[in-house]
Amino acid sequence: MRKIIVLEFITLDGVIQAPGGPEEDTSGDFEYGGWTAPYFDEESGKEMDKQMNGEYDLLLGRKTYDIWAGYWPQHIEVWPQVNKITKYVASTTLINPTWENTVVLKDNSELKKLKNSNGPDLQVYGSGNLAQTLMEFDLIDEFWLKIFPVTLGAGKRLFEKGTIPASFKLVESNITPSGVIFANYHRDGEVKTGSME
Repeated sequence: MRKIIVLEFITLDGVIQAPGGPEEDTSGDFEYGGWTAPYFDEESGKEMDKQMNGEYDLLLGRKTYDIWAGYWPQHIEVWPQVNKITKYVASTTLINPTWENTVVLKDNSELKKLKNSNGPDLQVYGSGNLAQTLMEFDLIDEFWLKIFPVTLGAGKRLFEKGTIPASFKLVESNITPSGVIFANYHRDGEVKTGSME
């Protein structure tokens, strides 16, 4: 069985929409695209390199896949293995993907089969709608969050509909000079409750 690891750039108020640039995702009249740029320092780059250079496959939603397919094949100097690793994309409309080593998953049952298959762990970047589906079906093993010191008040959020009750354990963290918190959480069973008394 593979682990599914969701990696997200996230604001203090939970927004994950369009972290990379103004035109990345303007749906819902979102006007804050590129909100990570002022905080992305050298230490952030080193942390991202560590996360991107492991042994894994990618699991992406259609919008993220389309953005990446238009960018990463021409930028392998930054991410050398990105063209070679398998990229699974959840889509009911993608017919003939042109990015090498792409496999299209047509429905939720294929997501479950993929998780239960043998192979490298699966990293999910961005892909907000897919992340919601994975949470709804309780398929996420780890969250690797990059928490930025900004609030936006609007935009697509990571934890919305479909979030099931679950406990997580912080297993690794780092704070960059610009205040970005890199925090890796592993699933830690059911929600535990108690009294403060």
